[in-house]
Amino acid sequence: MSTSDTPSTYEPRAVEDKWYRYWEESGFFHTTADAESEPFCIVMPPPNVTGQLHMGHALDNTLQDILIRWRRMQGYNALWVPGTDHAGIATQAKVEEQLAREGLSRYDLGREEFLRRVWAWKEQYGHRITTQLRRLGASCDWQRERFTMDAGCSEAVQEVFIRLYEQGLIYRDYYITNWCPKCQTTISDIEVEYLDQPGHFYYVKYHFKDSDDYLVIATTRPETMLGDVAVAVHPEDDRYRRLLGKILVLPLVGREMPLIADEYVDPSFGTGAVKITPAHDPNDFEVGRRHALPQVKVIDQEGKMSSEAGVKYQGLDRYECRKKIVRDLEAGGFLLKIEDLTHGVGHCYRCNTVIEPTLSRQWFVKMKPLAEPAIRAAVEGRVQFIPERFTKIYLNWMENIRDWCISRQLWWGHRIPVWYCRDCDEVIASKKPVKKCPKCKGAVLEQDPDVLDTWFSSALWPFSTLGWPKKTVDLAYYYPTSVLVTGRDIIFFWVARMIFSGLAFMNEVPFREVFIHGMILDALGRKMSKSLGNGVDPIDVIESHGADSLRFMLVTGTAPGNDLRFHFERLEGARNFANKLWNAARFVLMNLSGFQPGEEPLNYNLADRWIISRYQNTVRDVTGYLEAYELGEAARVLYEFIWSEFCDWYIELAKPRLYGQGNPEDRYTARYVLASVLKGTLELLHPFMPFITEEIWQHLPGRGKTIMRASWPVFQEECLNPAAETEMAVLMEVTRAIRHIRSEFNLPAGRRIEVLLVAPEENTKALLEREMEYVQVLTNAGITAFPALEDKPDQAAHAVARGVEIFVPLKGLIDIDKETARLKKELAAVEKDLVRTKGKLASPGFLAKAPAEVVDKERSKEEELSVQQAAIKERIEMLEAF
Repeated sequence: MSTSDTPSTYEPRAVEDKWYRYWEESGFFHTTADAESEPFCIVMPPPNVTGQLHMGHALDNTLQDILIRWRRMQGYNALWVPGTDHAGIATQAKVEEQLAREGLSRYDLGREEFLRRVWAWKEQYGHRITTQLRRLGASCDWQRERFTMDAGCSEAVQEVFIRLYEQGLIYRDYYITNWCPKCQTTISDIEVEYLDQPGHFYYVKYHFKDSDDYLVIATTRPETMLGDVAVAVHPEDDRYRRLLGKILVLPLVGREMPLIADEYVDPSFGTGAVKITPAHDPNDFEVGRRHALPQVKVIDQEGKMSSEAGVKYQGLDRYECRKKIVRDLEAGGFLLKIEDLTHGVGHCYRCNTVIEPTLSRQWFVKMKPLAEPAIRAAVEGRVQFIPERFTKIYLNWMENIRDWCISRQLWWGHRIPVWYCRDCDEVIASKKPVKKCPKCKGAVLEQDPDVLDTWFSSALWPFSTLGWPKKTVDLAYYYPTSVLVTGRDIIFFWVARMIFSGLAFMNEVPFREVFIHGMILDALGRKMSKSLGNGVDPIDVIESHGADSLRFMLVTGTAPGNDLRFHFERLEGARNFANKLWNAARFVLMNLSGFQPGEEPLNYNLADRWIISRYQNTVRDVTGYLEAYELGEAARVLYEFIWSEFCDWYIELAKPRLYGQGNPEDRYTARYVLASVLKGTLELLHPFMPFITEEIWQHLPGRGKTIMRASWPVFQEECLNPAAETEMAVLMEVTRAIRHIRSEFNLPAGRRIEVLLVAPEENTKALLEREMEYVQVLTNAGITAFPALEDKPDQAAHAVARGVEIFVPLKGLIDIDKETARLKKELAAVEKDLVRTKGKLASPGFLAKAPAEVVDKERSKEEELSVQQAAIKERIEMLEAF
């Protein structure tokens, strides 16, 4: 990496493929159980096999990779298990789309041939996302890659199903579930996304039998009234108590139905009387069971009206039927009024179709017995959520959990291991195909056609990937895993299910800690989505800026559990940081040519003692923040140390010795400190930016096989030097003040100036006299220090830093009249811009219509302009005083 053949700008594409290939081919990601070392294990949340890397994946896997690389360097036996999820609905939909282009459906192929096509699709496209994870730098143990439908995971799924079934915790029942008319399958409650949509409240008259009296019922779904079997009121609602037991007649249909009392009804909502449709509403279903009401299913699995809706409506789409029902109600005099409203409507999380609560026979897991140990594990701290506030969210869901519908009307997935005897109706659960009924010895058996919910297999991931149900060495060594890193959006989908599954089948929690991160939003704070067209492809970013820049941008400025806004400006900042490090390393390596570090020097100067102390502070702080899962803070500390203290200060302070000013021992010391601090800093930065750190580290003297197997820097308290840090802080503040004066008065950096320093405090004056060379080198100034001045110099710029007064005589350096005129012109431009900005912020229309991000930007601009205005005025006053 000599400066003669190395570009001045870091070129990620020339580096990343080379090093990742080297790491993987050398087996640096692979590990095996070793009783002599402490395990640290993470299982990757398996991305869908259909998927492409998105920003959520990029954040999630960057955080995991940082933790794994750090622990690996600390000497842990660090295992990161990768894998993909079979994604039942999504994958089947992909292949069905492919078939549709051929004019075919899955039914044309039949189940066996269709599944062969899905496996072929998986083999062709299923490695796309794992290839993309490699581009990101993920240091997974790819030799252990798993798939939720591989042989081992499939065995685990069958074992769990059979055990739960035999314990009476899996049952089959005719129940109301969430049905997706497009995907043609049930989905669980937590797979329903509620989106606010405009709708209507329809107020309908329900007459009492043989009477002109009526009740008014408000509904948002008039098409379901065809399935009404009762009207319910609260038992203590005095308005209706005398009417209980009377018979109402269903409008348009003529069905007679009772007025019943049930505590489910909220008397303060609407009219206090609600229609009961057990076949199409989960709450009504429960009311119907309590009162032994019939179930009239009027909407079929395609979202069309069934025969029970009546000849007039049968076959209509549910929304077409709604329009017709409203017209018919109006024509019959039943429709009292219509009110607009906005309400949450449940949608399928996969295809965005409005779900239809409907009755069907499904398989369920009885959740209460499984949830109770999982609740205790969190309460007792055996599983800890980071941030802790997510414990409450987890517990609230677990304490109110409903039975889990696990059957899906799909072909792709883990087929339910249950057979039905057609001769005697016996139900047999078995891991192996059943050829003969154990009860009647009949041979006419059929396997249940449904498959298990995708999350059923994902729930077993922490132990199925380590070999369960076999008692493997890996399972005994790596389980429970150390930490789960995941987004807050799948606490219920996945995290909770893994916890109760781990406790049920391993008698131990699956991980000690759950590190929750937020979502990646666009610059305006919106969720990234195809419909908004605001998504950013991580691979495009890697192509343009490099994986290290993307990783560093994602981790800086984020805190556990909080959402992160994606700003391209921050991405540019991360790339600038990479270039800053690159060029600093080029300079250091150029000056390390032929250098071999020997014994530690004995002649450290102030700058050496300062940078060594600051480096040790950085080691301590970065390690501490990583321990606390404050990865963003760890990255911030590294950024500030590398950019400012190492690059901007220490390298500049070391240059005179590198360039031969002083004796050979001084040059050796400067090179020794540069090499050791750069090496340690690269090792601290490696988990965050693995590629650039490996590239630079490989050119340092005394390197090893790879930085990822280097030892993590250990904090050495004895190397802290508070006195050196205090003294350097004085010199740095004085230097900054002098540089600021140069900038304010347009004094070119190449023009030597004279500076007078007044330091009344004896120790400060002695420090300035002793270390004057640092300030002179960094400011190109001739400097004289005084304990006091009888007369302040004429026409001198003035500043104060750390109790030191600084005077820079300007006579002969600037034309005061011209500089004053220039500043007044600059002030006018700033004030004009400030007036315009204030006007915007004073406009109610702007504040009401502009996005919050734009308003915040204008407020920041106002603040910056106000600061500029005050600074220019101060400089003008100073010049006019001359």
